[in-house]
Amino acid sequence: MTHIHKPKQAVISNIHEYRSVAKSRLSLAITITGTVMILEVIGSVLTGSLALGSDAGHMSTHLFALAISFTATAIACREPCHHRTFGFYRVEILAALFNSIFLFAVTAYIFYQGIERLLNPQPVMGFEMLIVALVGLLANGLSIIILKGSVKANLNIKGAFLHMFADLASSVAVIFGAIAVSLTSWYIIDPLLGIGISLVIFSWATGLFKESVNILLETAPKGMNVDQISAELKGNLPEIAEITDMHIWEITSNMYSFTAHLRIKTEYYSESKEILNKINRILDEKYGIEHTTIQVEPAS
Repeated sequence: MTHIHKPKQAVISNIHEYRSVAKSRLSLAITITGTVMILEVIGSVLTGSLALGSDAGHMSTHLFALAISFTATAIACREPCHHRTFGFYRVEILAALFNSIFLFAVTAYIFYQGIERLLNPQPVMGFEMLIVALVGLLANGLSIIILKGSVKANLNIKGAFLHMFADLASSVAVIFGAIAVSLTSWYIIDPLLGIGISLVIFSWATGLFKESVNILLETAPKGMNVDQISAELKGNLPEIAEITDMHIWEITSNMYSFTAHLRIKTEYYSESKEILNKINRILDEKYGIEHTTIQVEPAS
């Protein structure tokens, strides 16, 4: 006997409603980020600041990340079809993976430019650099506030949010650098900040890359250990003789699937339906697993 427990329709509806709100917030963040990025590019050219230029480059990756996230979110809202039975949710994970890889390239470029500037320091205009960086700080702060409500456990939105948070840290670094350059004329501070910013980007990109790859490889979601879950189910339900072939994977952020082969003690086999209901309740309430497929047979 095989039991299939499908996600509640209300859950699917909530997922689509959440993504609709996320798209609106992403649109607003894209507008703010794009405007400030152009301003920072102009400011970098006028002041000759690598730190400000790297921050603008960093912001351009965020703009790109936001655009990719927006597109992926829109595609993920499409209904499943006969050959894509899980729908298009994995597009969001592919978007997060693509963004992380792109960030690695940006990191390498900024790091290289920073090393070159260390070997050949160039003067920068500290005050002008400070003014533009303050505008960038304001824009990043607004974008973070806008996206915060849609982060939840969605890796796609989380990736965009972390991009903006890293950029906020970069803007703070540029501001301190501008003040230091204005007061000391130590132009070496600028490339050092550029290198520091690149390391921040690399850190965020690495985390995003790992999370994306783990989902695409259908690794058990973070915090879920199949051995522990198996032991917990058998501990709560002594009617279970054995659980084998248990698999848990993440379709997209916060959407999990569960399959298992269940052997029930012969004297309790007539109660299989009740046992399955208890299993689904435990998996739903404690682990958020809505979609389960469980094959049941008597232990003998």
